Amino acid sequence: MKEFQLIEQIQRETSIASSSDSDQGVRLGIGDDAAVLELPAGQHLVAATDTLNVGIHFPIDTSPYDIAYKCLAVNLSDLAAMGATPRWALLSLSLPQVDSVWLKSFTAGFKILAQAHGVTLVGGDTTSGPLSVSLTAMGFVGPGKQLTRGGANPGDLLVVSGTIGGAARVLELLQKETSVPNRQLLDRPQPRVRLGQALVGYASACIDVSDGLLADLGHVLKASGCGARLEIEKLPQATVLEGLEDSQKWNYQLSGGDDYELLFTVPRHHKALIASWSQQLGVSLSIIGEIEKDEGARCLRANGTSYHAQYAGFEHFRQKA
Repeated sequence: MKEFQLIEQIQRETSIASSSDSDQGVRLGIGDDAAVLELPAGQHLVAATDTLNVGIHFPIDTSPYDIAYKCLAVNLSDLAAMGATPRWALLSLSLPQVDSVWLKSFTAGFKILAQAHGVTLVGGDTTSGPLSVSLTAMGFVGPGKQLTRGGANPGDLLVVSGTIGGAARVLELLQKETSVPNRQLLDRPQPRVRLGQALVGYASACIDVSDGLLADLGHVLKASGCGARLEIEKLPQATVLEGLEDSQKWNYQLSGGDDYELLFTVPRHHKALIASWSQQLGVSLSIIGEIEKDEGARCLRANGTSYHAQYAGFEHFRQKA
């Protein structure tokens, strides 16, 4: 298969038949040097980019279906953290060799999630090289309506969706075993797009948990100029963490990455909305602490004693001792 045949296959197998290009604001899509897109009237563009490399972001035995699914999911998670509505994507795919069977599985994984969120693939690039997938997701939000990391205030409740720590545990188990239960926690994160949209106008700050709860909470606290009290025994636990000692479990929950859940703050007078969002959207929401005036994050056990995690979260360029 030649490069242009590869592009044609990607275009054909990722197209969403239920919605026309014109309905999605695509004035010029795949086939030219660049895409021409039309934003809905009165909306601002929101864009996010992530790159996934083999052996770093996904194990070498990950199926092409799951590679594509995760690449789109992590970008949609960024849009969700901004309260945006997803609309378009650009895909850059590096392959060591062209394999139409591999590609068919890859495009199927992309399409299933794209279709669920109304995302149209409008362009990108293909090249020969080590397996790597880069994707830019674009969407829109009303002027001044975007969620940001800054804005948390003392007294705000600290809330997280879903469960945390499970993906990091699965990854560690995969390094020792070939078959691991709940592998979808690592391979198929669920972008909380509808939750992000529901938070617009209510949440004071929001971020997605990609590098670890403490690390990403740290970004919120720095941007907001405040601190937080984190009640670690209220952290939502994935079933794959059951049976572990508390300190081991807490380290996964506080420092493990790849969960792609939303961590957000809401003023206390909106507390009743948390249960309502959970019920309406079918996603668990856990109040895990409170924003404080003094800077820094305090991790407390139920008895009031402090707990110190081994490290804050994942860093690509962490220096080795």
